[in-house]
Amino acid sequence: MHLAAVARALPPHRHSQDEIAATLARVLDGQGAARALSERLHRASQVQARHLALPLEAYPRLEGFGAANDAFIRVGTDLAAEALTRALDRAGLRPRDLDLLVTSTVTGVATPSLDARLVNRLGLRSDVRRVPLFGLGCVAGAAGLARLHDHLRGWPEHVAALVTVELCSLTFQRGETSGQQLVATSLFGDGAAAVVATGAPRPGASRVVATRSRFYPDTERAMGWDVTSDGFRVVLAQDVPALVRERLGDDVRAFLADHGLAPGDIAAWVCHPGGPKVLEAAQAALGVDDDALALSWRSLREVGNLSSASVLLVLEDTLRERPPPPGARGVLLAMGPGFCAELVLLAW
Repeated sequence: MHLAAVARALPPHRHSQDEIAATLARVLDGQGAARALSERLHRASQVQARHLALPLEAYPRLEGFGAANDAFIRVGTDLAAEALTRALDRAGLRPRDLDLLVTSTVTGVATPSLDARLVNRLGLRSDVRRVPLFGLGCVAGAAGLARLHDHLRGWPEHVAALVTVELCSLTFQRGETSGQQLVATSLFGDGAAAVVATGAPRPGASRVVATRSRFYPDTERAMGWDVTSDGFRVVLAQDVPALVRERLGDDVRAFLADHGLAPGDIAAWVCHPGGPKVLEAAQAALGVDDDALALSWRSLREVGNLSSASVLLVLEDTLRERPPPPGARGVLLAMGPGFCAELVLLAW
C-alpha cells in the first residue's frame, strides 16, 4: 500500500488549556475537591491548547446525549468532508476515484453513517465500498491503515481512503466528577484526519510493508465507554501506562524481527500521543529517547489527544517535516480499547 496523502481538519474553536480549565472550574463551582483535582490534571497533561467542536461557552448549556450527538453528526460530517477533500486534492485525485472508504469514530453515533453522508456530500461513486468502524477508539488510526492495506493487497488497482473523526469534547459529562472523567476533560480534543492510499506505486510515496494486531486478554476495563442515559461515560484505568510499558516493547521487537529488523533500524516512530504517562511508557518500552517521539509530544501539546485521529496527525507531520531517506523504515503504532495495539511497518 502506498500513502498518497494525509490531511487533517480541526474545528475553528481553539482555546488555551487555561481557558478550558477556567470554564470547567465554573461548572464545578462549589465542588472543591473535584475542582482542585481538575486544575491539577489540566496542568499535568502538558496540553497547551485544544480545538473544540463547539464554542467554549456552549458546553455548559449542552443538555443530554441527543443534543451532543446531533452536534457530533453536524460538525463531524463537516470535518470529515474537509479532511477527505484536502487529502484527495493533495493526492491529485477526485472523489469519484475512490473505490473504498473506511470511516472510524468512537465519540458519536450516526445512521446513515458518516461515510454514507460523505458519498452524498462529496459525490463519491454509487458503487464505492463503505466500511464504518466503531469502538476501536485511540487505536483506530493505526487499525484503519492496516485494513486499507489488507484491501489493497487484494485489489491493487483500487484507491482507498480512511477518515477518522473524533469529537471528544461532546462526550464530557457535567455531572460526572470521577478522576477518569476529569482526566478526559484535561486531555482530549476534537478533530479529523484522512489518508488516501493506492495499491499502485506512486513516485516518492512511503508505503506500508506489513501490519500486526495484538490483543491483550482480560483488559476490557482498561479503556472504553460505559453507555448511560446521559451518553458515553469514559472508562480510563490508571494501569494503562503500565500495560504499555509491560506489553508494547516485546510485541514491537517480535514484529520487527519477523522482517529482519530491530528497533535500532527504525528511522521514524509515529506513535499515538495518548498522554504524558503513555508516551513516557512507550519510550521506555521501545528504548528510545525524547527526540524519537518529538512529533508525538508536540502534537499532544498543540491539540491534545484526538483519539483515533491523533496518530494520523503525527504521520502527516512526519511525512512533511521529518521524512526519512529512501530505504529507511518506520513504525506507526497506537493502542486502544480491548486493550490492544496495532503496529504498521512503513518504508520509504
